Amino acid sequence: MSTKQAKMILEKDFRIGEIDKRIYGSFIEHLGRAVYGGIYEPGHPAADENGFRRDVIDLINEIGVPIIRYPGGNFVSGYNWEDGIGPVGQRPKRLDLAWRTVEPNVIGTNEFMAWAKSVQAEVNMAVNLGTRGIDDARNLVEYCNHPSGSYWSDLRISHGVREPHAIKTWCLGNEMDGPWQIGHKTADEYGRLAQEAAKVMKWVDPAIELVACGSSGRGMATYADWEATVLDHTYHHVELLSLHTYYGNRTDDIRSYLAKSLDMDAFIGEVIAICDYVKAKKRSKKTMYLSFDEWNVWYHSHEADKKLEPWTVAPPQLEDVYTFEDALLVGSMLITLLRHADRVKIACMAQLVNVIAPIMTENGGAAWRQTIFYPYMHASVYGRGIALNPIIYSPKYDSKEYTDVPYLEATAVYSEEEETLTIFAVNKDTEEGLLLEADIRGFAGYRVVEHLVLENPDVKAANTAAAPDRVVPHNRGNAGVKDGYVQALLPKLSWNVIRLSQ
Repeated sequence: MSTKQAKMILEKDFRIGEIDKRIYGSFIEHLGRAVYGGIYEPGHPAADENGFRRDVIDLINEIGVPIIRYPGGNFVSGYNWEDGIGPVGQRPKRLDLAWRTVEPNVIGTNEFMAWAKSVQAEVNMAVNLGTRGIDDARNLVEYCNHPSGSYWSDLRISHGVREPHAIKTWCLGNEMDGPWQIGHKTADEYGRLAQEAAKVMKWVDPAIELVACGSSGRGMATYADWEATVLDHTYHHVELLSLHTYYGNRTDDIRSYLAKSLDMDAFIGEVIAICDYVKAKKRSKKTMYLSFDEWNVWYHSHEADKKLEPWTVAPPQLEDVYTFEDALLVGSMLITLLRHADRVKIACMAQLVNVIAPIMTENGGAAWRQTIFYPYMHASVYGRGIALNPIIYSPKYDSKEYTDVPYLEATAVYSEEEETLTIFAVNKDTEEGLLLEADIRGFAGYRVVEHLVLENPDVKAANTAAAPDRVVPHNRGNAGVKDGYVQALLPKLSWNVIRLSQ
């Protein structure tokens, strides 16, 4: 029996805020086999009449992905969107300098928008502010969103798309602070360009919302100054600021690895502080929200990617095979996002299929769920409603990189409409289970419907085409309610979903 205990206090009135469903978004870039061989593979036994894989669509629908960022990523900074419209046979093949591949442009704006409808997802469309600029951005908005009667809208109609796509959310470029980016800019250069692009894009369609590029990561040399400068230019023109982060366990130190969600939490808090500084500086009543539009674990595939032949179509790039310990960190990162639901309104797990993704495919073969699929799916399906602000008492540990790391990473979501309460919890203890006692006396009559657990004795266990179900959740958790308290044993190194209702 465990000697460690943790406590939570949950009250209906202790609220962070309403969860924007787009916090469970994802990302598909023209990179590797995300598009070609991922969502699109004509000739595959599961392909529909348009060449899109139905087996992949089914897996995405299991998650319920509400919004998908597209088409990049680094790719977008060298992308001419006009290459992907009109008759497919007349589209040019282009060198993609971001990933050293050849882009055939078989899938473009209209094809992707049609596919997005099949998975009931909105699209967060990125514009190229690397090699291109204001004119190209406003033209893309006109092509996608204007009803008819103009050059670009009528061109869309001539391409067989009579109704406008009505894309609401747009990214003003990608990672423009990064020297690796095509068209890398200083904060002032990008801020001015983003401001002017935003202005004319909204003149074309005042209903859109815009995401400005924040830093590519918390470790960038220009971090914080970049955000402050960019927002100084764009604060009154955009609705959201982006954040990106990836983590890996390169030193094989699981205790430090699972603590990296603390870094993510600090990152979000710092960017909120910068946004609020600019708000105060401008004496503005407007609150800037955050789009954490790239986040995940990414490190397994680095060595393999160095060996790939350049200038091929859809090579197997960034195909991380995720382990059980990766799923635990992804669960902790999801909990971190929910704890900031008052300010983080969009988040995109990068990416969705094959490329650092929860879903993997074989060309001509199977599709399966990676380990990280499960916490992502659980959070999206069961984490809709109000993010509560729990009071948590947890024992802590120290690692090589972090101190005072709570063994319990947890949060809770309350749905007034459905009268449900869901507790998401990760036990980071490598040695023993953790006894959880959650005070839910404010939720009279609630009982445990299900206690889902993702656990595995091998932290390096992975799901593959040969063994797709090696790491899967079970519903044999022992959570129960007694005298207004949830009592549960969270197994060592486990992701837990405790679902309660009236």
